Amino acid sequence: MDSRAEIGPALARPVSVPKPVSTRDTRLDVLRAIALIMIFINHVPGQLFEMLTSKNFGFSDGAEAFVLISGMSVALAYGTRFSPGNRIAMTWKAVKRAFTLYTAHMITTFVTLVLFISGAWIFHQKGLLCEVNILALLMDPAGGIPALLTLGHQIGYNNILPMYAALFLMLPLIMLLEAKNPILLLLISASVWLISGVYSIAPHTTLLEGFWFLNPLSWQLLFVIGFVAVMHVKRGGRIPANPFLIALTGAYVLLSFIWVTDKLWVLGDYLAMLGLPTVVTGFDKTFLSLPRLLHVLALAYLIVSVPAISQFLRRSAHHPLTILGRHSLNIFVAGTILAMAGQVLLYVTNKSPVVGAIYVVIGIAAQFLYAYHLENKRLHAAGQRAQKASPNTGALSASIGKHS
Repeated sequence: MDSRAEIGPALARPVSVPKPVSTRDTRLDVLRAIALIMIFINHVPGQLFEMLTSKNFGFSDGAEAFVLISGMSVALAYGTRFSPGNRIAMTWKAVKRAFTLYTAHMITTFVTLVLFISGAWIFHQKGLLCEVNILALLMDPAGGIPALLTLGHQIGYNNILPMYAALFLMLPLIMLLEAKNPILLLLISASVWLISGVYSIAPHTTLLEGFWFLNPLSWQLLFVIGFVAVMHVKRGGRIPANPFLIALTGAYVLLSFIWVTDKLWVLGDYLAMLGLPTVVTGFDKTFLSLPRLLHVLALAYLIVSVPAISQFLRRSAHHPLTILGRHSLNIFVAGTILAMAGQVLLYVTNKSPVVGAIYVVIGIAAQFLYAYHLENKRLHAAGQRAQKASPNTGALSASIGKHS
């Protein structure tokens, strides 16, 4: 019998593995990219573009958006895989991620020190040594270095990653509680937030008296809300677009806009007279006061519920913002280092508005270029993996020729 007759039906079937359809929600990448850009701009204070970021138009800023989006992204990456038999593996993965974030924080911290100390020496600007919480470290290096390594002392503008790493250490417990009862998780999370805010419970700094700038016991609530919301949708639930809630959240966003732009902060003193704790009536960032928390949640609800906004943010996988947001940790590290270099530059140029504006534009462009570099590496690595996983068509062809 001709062997080609036997293998003919087999050749009719495709020999390559079909590519899986991507279900990645690009809205999260786009929003994460916008948050990263705003954080970078805000970390180069004293230049024109700082006035255009969200902190000038509402109670919350890029940090709140970043943590909420992170909670949602972590639910997609970890939550559905936290199942019996796989929980130890996912716990270990979360711990490793926390260590990665710690390592990234150490990189940005020590690069910041090098930039400011070098700037003070090269440009003869000793005042740089008094910036971003460096002086205490230089005055007591023996105590300062261990404090840096144990997160007991954090350089200014380098304090998001420690909080984020702490959230990943909490993640196994968060996932376990969510798997048991999401409502119970939300109640416990809200209670921890409230108690921490009322009684000022937070990780202490050791080199100087005080707290971490971003208290993970407070910020975990925002992270948990994002996590629970996505897990609810993943299990077939939905977040209804209620007209009343849309109007209410829209009104709160508008109130926040008027409050901030008209500088009505004195009204906060009248709220304090009600006898409620500051975490409920104030605008503190360390303990994530309620007005800030509600503002970012209101914005998130409007984005999800208003089709025009939601569709506007749904960009292709090849959109620049999608690519930037997809590589968030690397971009955050690069953005932090660029921001610290920008602070040195603005200091030695007496906060020149022209220099500051040009630097921010160049810095944002550099981050996009870096993101495209990372994306090309990712695609190349994915192509190599697919090539190794696909059938060896060359060997198949040789076998066909041999038996013909």
